[in-house]
Order: sequence, then C-alpha cells, then structure tokens
Amino acid sequence: MLKQRALLLLCLCFVIPAQAGLLNDDEARKQIQQLETRVLKLEDAIKQQTRSMLDLQSRIDALNTEIRNLRGQGEEATHGLQDAEKRQKDFYVDLDTRLRHFESAEEAAKEAAAKEAAAAKAPVAPVSTDPADPVPEDRAFETGYSLFKAGNYENAVKAFQDFVKKFPDSARVPDANYWLGNAQLAMKDYRNALDTYQGMLKDFPETPKAADVMYGIARCQYGLKRPVDARKTLKKLVTKYPASEAAAKAKKLLAAAK
Repeated sequence: MLKQRALLLLCLCFVIPAQAGLLNDDEARKQIQQLETRVLKLEDAIKQQTRSMLDLQSRIDALNTEIRNLRGQGEEATHGLQDAEKRQKDFYVDLDTRLRHFESAEEAAKEAAAKEAAAAKAPVAPVSTDPADPVPEDRAFETGYSLFKAGNYENAVKAFQDFVKKFPDSARVPDANYWLGNAQLAMKDYRNALDTYQGMLKDFPETPKAADVMYGIARCQYGLKRPVDARKTLKKLVTKYPASEAAAKAKKLLAAAK
C-alpha cells in the first residue's frame, strides 16, 4: 500500500511542474489533495476487500475442518456398529459352545451313538397294540429311548410322538414328552422343543424332571436369541430347585453369560 501511494505521489511530482504554466499553486495543491483523497479511498477499499477475502477463507477453513470431523465421526460410528455386531455374534457362538460343554452327559451319549450308527438308522419298529401283549407301552417307550441314545433324533421324535398318541393315559407320558423335547432340542428345533417342555410343565407340574425341563426351556430360549428370558428361567430354576443337578448347571451358565 505504501509503495503504491509513493508511486502516485511521484507521478504527481512530474505532472505538476509540467502544468506549472497553466495552474497556480492553490490549484496544484487542490488537485494533489483530491488525488490523495482518491488514493486513501482506494487503499480503504483494498483493505476491506482483503479483510473480506480473509474472512471468507477462514469460513472455508472452518467448514473443511467440520466436514473432516463429521467424516471421522461417521467412520467411528460405522466401526462401532461393526464391532457391536461382531461381539454379539461371538457371544452367541461362545454361549453355544459353553452349552455343549455343560451337557457332558449328552455328549457321552453321542459318542456311544457313533458306534451304533448302523443300527441307529434302522426304521422304527412297529409298536404292538395287541391287548394280549403285557408290555406294549414299555416296548414303544424303549424304542424311542434307544433311538435317542443312538443319536437318531429324528426317528426318536417320531417314536415318542407316536407313543403319546397311542398311549395317552400311560404313566410314562411325562417321560415320553421329556425325551421328545430333548430330541427336538438336539436337532436345534428350538421352537417345537420349547412348546413340548412348556406343555409338559403345564400338564405335569409335579414331574420329578421339572428342574431338567426348566433347564431345557432356558436352552431353547438361548437358541431362539432370547437371552433375557433364558436368564429369568435359569434364575427361577436355581431358586425353585436349588439342590438339583440342573440348578448347578444353571449357575454355571448364568456365570458364563455375564
């Protein structure tokens, strides 16, 4: 700005002598003052324009910073969602693994089933309904139970369902329903297994297997992705049957789910 002003004044120094013959001193000073006024106004305009450009640049920089921050927050939110989904998936995988570990008795039965696989695939033997037969109910029940122990859960389900239909008044109906639910659970048919267990508790509330049935219900609820209901069932089991083997397994499962 100072250089420009000096240049203008220098020009005036050359212009004024050239016009000395035409203008007197007063007129020359008047023109110089007018030129200085114009120079000052031009300097002010340039300063204002410069300030406006600096303000605009500051706003642009602030907007760019805000955009970068928003992008960073969006990326963090995306990563957080992905991590939450992975943790949830890992939780259910780990929980399923722990459930299998706690059911050591069932695992032992499966190992024994591998040795009897050929016999396990045999079709269900027809159940005798001859009134002269003294133990048709026992035969029908043992058929289903043998299939279950052999790991042939699909045929075991059919056998126990047939038993309940053919012998609805049998004293072994509660046990048949219990093993029916276990076979459905082993097949990961959680919905039907849950219905079987809940129906058993409703129809036979005093069954000695009530604690085991409640544990089976909790496993079904975990399988159906209902962990809150499952924990409620396990806590109720521990409270109602504290001395049972099922209560001990329920405590371990509750601890593992924390």
